[in-house]
Amino acid sequence: MAITAAMVKGLRDRTGAGMMECKKALTENNGDIEVSIEWMRKNGMAKADKKASRTAAEGLVGMVLTEDKKTAVMVEVNCETDFVAKNDDFIAFINAVGARILADRPANVEALIALPLEDGGESIADVRAALVARIGENIQVRQFKIVTADTVIGTYSHGGRIGVAVALNGGDETLAKDLAMHVAASRPVCVAEDDVPADLLAKEKDILIDQARQSGKPEEIIMKMIEGRIRKYLAEITLVGQPFVKDPDQTVAKLIKAAGASVQSFVRLEVGEGIEKEESNFAEEVMAQAKGS
Repeated sequence: MAITAAMVKGLRDRTGAGMMECKKALTENNGDIEVSIEWMRKNGMAKADKKASRTAAEGLVGMVLTEDKKTAVMVEVNCETDFVAKNDDFIAFINAVGARILADRPANVEALIALPLEDGGESIADVRAALVARIGENIQVRQFKIVTADTVIGTYSHGGRIGVAVALNGGDETLAKDLAMHVAASRPVCVAEDDVPADLLAKEKDILIDQARQSGKPEEIIMKMIEGRIRKYLAEITLVGQPFVKDPDQTVAKLIKAAGASVQSFVRLEVGEGIEKEESNFAEEVMAQAKGS
């Protein structure tokens, strides 16, 4: 059967796939558009499986906020290159995933990707597989966080690569956003001293004791030295103990106290954080893109 330009265009409009891929699908399936769509889906899933082992350490952190600004969703979706992170289809996928999380509040990523991306539509897992086939890179929904506040949530996005949400009790949206910007820049571990993980504090204390003992000073002097250094360490890693980035003469604790507010929680996500990245150069990335398209 002859494959016409109109048939190819019709399949492209239905699938968003490239012209050559649509023509191949129609040729393989005797011009039947419905069968071709199913064939492309199966072929796309096979491609997605092959690409799943490739490192995806680029991407974006998407954010969705309720109208009352008391609930926020942050979701990290990874890809292989920053080129794809700027792709309109990739961005639309992230925004749709964020909206689905906000609507259904899944327990984890596994539960999330089983949900339909849009009401009555294909699952997030299937849409992701089709996107992998169309774009030519490994794409993974890595993690998401849901943040709630009594009063207001402030959000901040730094180029889409760092996303922060800060939940306040008291205060206002301006304060919440300022604190979100602070968290993005200063990377606190937790809100206050009581929230510091015990194992993290114990590890730091052991290191400080070993360092202090190398001075050769008496044990009682060493322990006094450690007390001061632990206080300094806690101030450095807790949000309320840090100097406020927009006014380093005051701590965050003083800032929120003056506003009659308190920080309930915060979340900071950074694209690719903790993922071991493969070394590559620009030419190799372009070549990989060309081969995948």
